[in-house]
Amino acid sequence: MKITSDFLVVGSGIAGLCYALTVADRGQVALITKREIATTATRLAQGGIAAVSNTDDSFDQHIQDTMEAGAWLPDQEIVRMVVENGPEAIDALIEWGVNFSRNNDQSYDLTREGGHSQRRIYHVKDETGKEIERALVEAVQSHPNITVYENHTAVDLITEAKVTRRRIKPDRCLGVYVLNCETGQVITFGAPITVLATGGAGKVYLYTCNPDIATGDGIAMAYRAGATIANMEFMQFHPTTLFHPHAKSFLVSEAVRGEGAILRRRDGTAFMAGYHQLQDLAPRDIVARAIDNEMKTHGDDCVFLDITHKTKEYITDRFPYIHETCLSYGIDMTKQPIPVVPAAHYLCGGIKVDSWGETDIINLFAIGEVSCSGLHGANRLASNSLLEGVVYAKRAAERSLALSKEKLPPCPTIESWDPGSARDSDEEVVVAHNWHEIRLCMWNYVGIVRSDKRLIRALRRVQMIQEEIADYYWDFLITSDLVELRNIATVAELIIRCALKRKESRGLHYNINHPEKDDIHWKQDTLIRKVY
Repeated sequence: MKITSDFLVVGSGIAGLCYALTVADRGQVALITKREIATTATRLAQGGIAAVSNTDDSFDQHIQDTMEAGAWLPDQEIVRMVVENGPEAIDALIEWGVNFSRNNDQSYDLTREGGHSQRRIYHVKDETGKEIERALVEAVQSHPNITVYENHTAVDLITEAKVTRRRIKPDRCLGVYVLNCETGQVITFGAPITVLATGGAGKVYLYTCNPDIATGDGIAMAYRAGATIANMEFMQFHPTTLFHPHAKSFLVSEAVRGEGAILRRRDGTAFMAGYHQLQDLAPRDIVARAIDNEMKTHGDDCVFLDITHKTKEYITDRFPYIHETCLSYGIDMTKQPIPVVPAAHYLCGGIKVDSWGETDIINLFAIGEVSCSGLHGANRLASNSLLEGVVYAKRAAERSLALSKEKLPPCPTIESWDPGSARDSDEEVVVAHNWHEIRLCMWNYVGIVRSDKRLIRALRRVQMIQEEIADYYWDFLITSDLVELRNIATVAELIIRCALKRKESRGLHYNINHPEKDDIHWKQDTLIRKVY
């Protein structure tokens, strides 16, 4: 079975939906998503989206904050481009129906988060992502030129080199092989333009506040197809996720600290003043390492986030979702501090793209968390990610529409997916075991604090698991679980290899064997490309 369209979008978060809406008036769009359309990391975003609008603020201040948070590794021209497009991005979301929180005088209620020098965060209480996803999904579902394929898992990119079995440089993307999770059939999706908006890879770690879908699929597929991958060592660990045996890594927004919450030890001592001049508003990498150090130094299994000095009315109005969720676990944040620990949250690396979201595979774009655009550098500034998703969706759409006007070479015939002699598996336990082992290995050896020895040990173990997965992959009919296992193993390897390459500590990458930042040799991206 083959489905063709003018534009093929993989992923239904903010980047994928914005892209689809921008190009849909000019052609047919096929949008595939692993689960239901609204099951995305975007939907879980609590904090907001950063954009300059206050007269006390400026583009230069936002740029400075982004560069400082990113440990001066971001591409300053990319940062300027994204920041200066911020107001337009906000306008686009409002036009698509997003209702940002307002003050009594109907001005927008701007908040502040860690690393920001000004209040510039547009939000919807503490459920910004939920409102953005709602508005965009409604717009997409009502557009006659967009067809959504839910419960469809991307398996591999289809490239001209793969189809013709010839070495072609640069290669060209022709579409994607996609597993229909309900029927088990692998379908060929063909399109002149393919856009990866598959999100991040938090599930490669044992503890994460990402949704279950965050298995690095787009990065793994692009790497296997020959695209350049960059800066995978920079996995951001969110400092404050709810510590409770029954809470599945529920994120407590950065905005709680932005509104005055204080991190404390179990005995009530505030500790962030000893780590950074911004104290509790320090960038996430510093806060996460501080919490990790406090827990290890004092033998505690968590620290505490205290906003009890604010009134109950203020807390319940500003953070209704967090308040209600904490209450469901027996924690009243208006009266007691919230127990928190760090968890894998956001991947600052990904598929290397240019200022238009183009990869080094022709007609293949990557936007949002799956990409490495140069905006985040060694550490993402809070609420810059939703901004990046909107800005790059628009730019990728503009470039795609320009390409679609060009006369493209004829597309070679794409063969249907051939399962060969693969059969149904009777060893699903292998998938579950390897999944857990990779995530545990990454958490213990490639976490917030690393060493050369731990990284080498992790690489050796992951490569052994990959050999087992490869045997299993070709012997049995594929399932969504098997596709995801294969992808997290690939992503784990890429993270470890990038971490081993970077012989310094910068931003989110801290190696005890190389504790200093080295601007002479390592103020540059870490690049990896598959060698055939």
